[in-house]
Amino acid sequence: MSENAGALAGVKVVDLSRVLAGPYATQILGDHGAEIIKVEPPLGDETRAWGPPFRDDGAGKRGPSAYYTNINRNKRGMALDLTKPDAREIVFTLLKDADVLVENFKIGTMERWGMGFDVLSARFPRLIHARVSGFGAEGPLGGMPGYDACVQTTVSLPNCNGSVESGPVKLGIPMVDMTTGLNLVIGILMALNARHASGKGQFVEVALYDAGLSILHPHSGNYLMDGRLPKLLGNAHPNLTPYDLYPTATRPILLGVGNDAQFKKAMALLGIPHAADDPRFKTMADRNANRPALTKLLTETFAKLDGVAVTMALLKAGVPAGTLNTIAEVLDDPQTQAREMLVTRNGYRGIASPVKLSRNKASTRHTPPDFGSANRAVLKEAGYDDAAIDRLIASGAVVERPQGT
Repeated sequence: MSENAGALAGVKVVDLSRVLAGPYATQILGDHGAEIIKVEPPLGDETRAWGPPFRDDGAGKRGPSAYYTNINRNKRGMALDLTKPDAREIVFTLLKDADVLVENFKIGTMERWGMGFDVLSARFPRLIHARVSGFGAEGPLGGMPGYDACVQTTVSLPNCNGSVESGPVKLGIPMVDMTTGLNLVIGILMALNARHASGKGQFVEVALYDAGLSILHPHSGNYLMDGRLPKLLGNAHPNLTPYDLYPTATRPILLGVGNDAQFKKAMALLGIPHAADDPRFKTMADRNANRPALTKLLTETFAKLDGVAVTMALLKAGVPAGTLNTIAEVLDDPQTQAREMLVTRNGYRGIASPVKLSRNKASTRHTPPDFGSANRAVLKEAGYDDAAIDRLIASGAVVERPQGT
């Protein structure tokens, strides 16, 4: 097998998931060579309609949303009505040579369809069944639905974000969903590795609730150690000082000091070397105890400086810092280009995989699939002839266009 095929070349994934966590996970697997068959319901993945913006398909036709296209590349698309037995039989056929099944149906749905883990593991003992759920099946919230922002509030993430003036604020990105997707990839890879020794697949689950709890660091640790609850600190860090966003004469800068040596270097570079010798600021504990005084000094100092220039000077001196950039500035940044973090293919543009392997490189082989675009191709590969495919389409088990269009 060619090294350029990707580290996961030869792995086949049947993806029944929709929205974000599952599709994000399968895009990661697909970027690294896995074959992903995305199976959508008759209405389509609902994120197709989560816009604007929408892709312009010309002649007044509106394509899928940017939300959908941003997390569904490197997949081939099918559309099946899994409420119909014939459609479920198609999934069973696809699973005969599949390694992984990914789904995020409400708990109990797969079992009701006769496709629960017990059934699947008996028929396909090497299959890895990966599930995304809101809260898992256990506990008072077991089986309940979960969306990112709702779970963020449930696990207290907004209480770790925002300022005294703003009050608690949810994170501006779907961090819980994306963390769930990342953990799902990790779980799938662990299960694939374990299968090498056992020859058996297993059930992998990541709940949004659990993933949200897992990223409460350092606040969870602070509370578990001494009962300390997070304060609304804006851009500041609860355990480190200085670690905050400061206005400058040009662009705001985040100065992130992690140790005393970095603090000494930063103060010298900023023209206030005496601050490093001030007993109020000698150690991290001292700086945390005297945070308001240090913040006042740094705010006054940065106000006179060029944010871009001082950031580069700090970085060259070994002190972590970063200017506050717009998304446009980031995507046009020479660093983004140097790291090859943008991909383009046939009019599609997206963010590339951040995982850089020296031999098995990520690639973009398929643009995000149009609804049901690979129905016939996938079914033929699975052994269905044209007459059988026509019957499945006529019965509604295989869906050619989204319902209601």
